[in-house]
Amino acid sequence: MEDFEQIDVNSHALSWVGKIHYDFGFITQSAFKKNNLDLTKEEWSVLKRLNVNDGQRINDMAFITHRDKVSMMRVVNSMVKKNYIFRRLDGMDKRVNRIFLTAYGKEIIQKVLPIMYELIPEVQESLTMEEREILIHALKKVKARMAEIAESKDLL
Repeated sequence: MEDFEQIDVNSHALSWVGKIHYDFGFITQSAFKKNNLDLTKEEWSVLKRLNVNDGQRINDMAFITHRDKVSMMRVVNSMVKKNYIFRRLDGMDKRVNRIFLTAYGKEIIQKVLPIMYELIPEVQESLTMEEREILIHALKKVKARMAEIAESKDLL
């Protein structure tokens, strides 16, 4: 086995992206609890996507939210119990379940949006507009490169 140089995680850009993602998830979850919302960050991820495109196939939602089918089913089951969403068989293919927002799920979205509209700018306020644009541009380049690597190595 080859000797690999030790990677300094504090100088590794992807390590920082992971830390920021984790910390923002923690802050988000804490904000939901503080506002008496029985909602996980994973459930929020599903709600916000259904808010844009209601009636998603469960398998598609797993792909969109970067989850395997089993963990997606756990999230869906929890959300059905909480009355945020409901399942319905697809009209064209009875093997396919689609998920839809309930009226209560839509209410929850309306309660969460102000929290997120406050948190996101607050988190980013330490950056100038130019720094944000540079950061977003750099992250888009990294994401595109990762897609190229995944495709070239047949990792999709």
